[in-house]
Amino acid sequence: MHRLLPADRDPAARDDTHRDDTDRDDDTGPAAVDDAALAAHYAHPDPGRPYVRVNFVASADGAVSVDGRSGGLGSDGDRRVFGLLREHCDVVLVGAGTARAEDYRGARRPTRGKDTPPPIAVVTGSADLDPGASLFTDTHVPPLVLTTARAPAERRDRLAAAGADVAVLDDLEPATLLAELGRRGLHRVLCEGGPSLFGAFVAADAVDELCLTVAPLLAAGDAGRIATGPAGTPVRAMSLVGALEDDGSLLLRYRRTGDHRAGH
Repeated sequence: MHRLLPADRDPAARDDTHRDDTDRDDDTGPAAVDDAALAAHYAHPDPGRPYVRVNFVASADGAVSVDGRSGGLGSDGDRRVFGLLREHCDVVLVGAGTARAEDYRGARRPTRGKDTPPPIAVVTGSADLDPGASLFTDTHVPPLVLTTARAPAERRDRLAAAGADVAVLDDLEPATLLAELGRRGLHRVLCEGGPSLFGAFVAADAVDELCLTVAPLLAAGDAGRIATGPAGTPVRAMSLVGALEDDGSLLLRYRRTGDHRAGH
C-alpha cells in the first residue's frame, strides 16, 4: 500500500478528495493512497505545449542500474507508478542506448482518454536499431524513430520497412525534438532516459518534472547517475510536490520552480 508522507506539498494531493482519512493508521501517521488517489497524484498537466516529465529509479547510494539494467532497482510500487505515468502521457521518449539495453517493447495500456497506447519515440543519431527487436515486433502502435539525415539511409529505410515512423530532423537537440513532438500533437512527454538524454534536457532547461524512485538498496559498483552531460550546466531549482512511501521505496515527484521554461 502506498502511503503519503508528511513531505508531500502538492495542494491537490492534500485536498480531501485525494485522501481517505478512514485509511489512516492513527491520527498522526501517513494516509494510505488508493488507486484513484494515486492516479490523481500523478495526473499529467496539459499546458498546451510539450510538457516534459522524466521518470527514473536509483538506489539509495545513487546507482542508476544493477548489472547494466534498471530493473534490478524496481519494486512493485515503482512498476505500478511506471505504468501509471505511461497511461498519463502522449508519448514515451527514450534514447536508443536505453531502448537496446532494456529491450523496449511497445506500451500496453492506452493513454487515458484515448483508444491506443502512447508510441515509443526513440532518439538515435545513427538509426542503429534492430528491426527485429521487440520495439518493432511487440507493439500495438508504430514506434517513432527520431533521427537525422546523417544516419545511413539504408538503416532508416530498414526501420521504416519494419513499421517505424521515421522522422528525419535537422538535429537532435531537445528544442528540435519537442518541436517535432508538438507538431504531432504529442504534448505530454514522458522521458524514460537514458542519462545522456536526460542530461541534454537538463542542459537545455527543458525539464518540467522529475519522478524519482529511490530504492532501499546500496549498489556501489560502477553504475552511472541518472543524468550526465557537459560540465558547467547551470543548476535548475526544483520543488518537491509529492512524496510517497512504498515498502521502503520513496516515490518522489519534483516540479520546476516558476511557471514557464526558458523560451516559453
